[in-house]
Amino acid sequence: MAFERLQGRLNRTASAATRLAAQWPVHFVAFDLLHHGVDGDLTGRPYSRRRAALESLFAEYELAAPWALCPSTTDPALAEDWLSWSAVGMEGLVFKRLDQKDTPGRGWRKYRLRASTEAVIGAVSGSLAAPATVLLGRLDTAGALQYTGRTSALTYQARRTLAALLAPPSGGHPWEGWTFSAAWGTKDTLPVELVEPVLVAEVAADVSLDSRGRWRHPVRWLRLRPEMVPDDVPLFGSGNEPAAG
Repeated sequence: MAFERLQGRLNRTASAATRLAAQWPVHFVAFDLLHHGVDGDLTGRPYSRRRAALESLFAEYELAAPWALCPSTTDPALAEDWLSWSAVGMEGLVFKRLDQKDTPGRGWRKYRLRASTEAVIGAVSGSLAAPATVLLGRLDTAGALQYTGRTSALTYQARRTLAALLAPPSGGHPWEGWTFSAAWGTKDTLPVELVEPVLVAEVAADVSLDSRGRWRHPVRWLRLRPEMVPDDVPLFGSGNEPAAG
C-alpha cells in the first residue's frame, strides 16, 4: 500500500490525476456494505447480514480486479495465519461483532502487528538536552544513512537516558540540509537537532512501509542497544528483520 501515491492525486489537474492513475493504479477493497440500491440503508442491520449482502453483490456482478473483497473469518486459527502475511505488508486485523450495527467511529477494534527491530539515532525533535522524539535511520547498500522513520513521544525516563548520551555531529552529517515532515500528509516541517549517528535504538515497529521504504506510522521506543553499532542494524528498506549475526 502506498497512500502517499494516492494522496498525490489531490489538488491536481484532471490530466495530471489521470496520468498518475495510469502510472499507479489502485484497487478498491470492500469490507462492508452500508447502502444498497435495492435494500436502501443497511447501517441498522447486523454486520453478519451486511457482510452477506456484500458477498452477494460481488457474486451477482462477478466483480474482479480492480474490485477486491476483503477476506473475513470467524476462525481464530485462520486469523492467526493471516498475521503471518506481514512480509507482504499486512498491518494487522480489524475486529467487528457479527451482531453489530454500523456506528461511525465506534465498535471497531484493530490489532496492529508489531515487531522489535533496531535503527540508528540520527536526530531528535526538541533538543539534545530534552529530546521529544527520535528520528531514526539505517544504512543503505552504499553505506549511506537513510531516514526510516520517527518514534512517538518519548517517556520521561527515555528522555533522561538519551539526554546524557546524545552529542552534536563531530563533522559533516549525512542529513545536513534535509527537512522532515511534521506529520504524515502535511507540508509542515519538523524542527530537529542532528546528532552524531552512532547510537542504536531498539523500537517496536509495524510492517507498514511507504514507497520509499520508510515506516509509515511512528514507532515505539523500547531501549538503547549500547552493544550494537550502525553496521549491525538491518539495511534500509528491509523492514523489521533482525540484524544478522
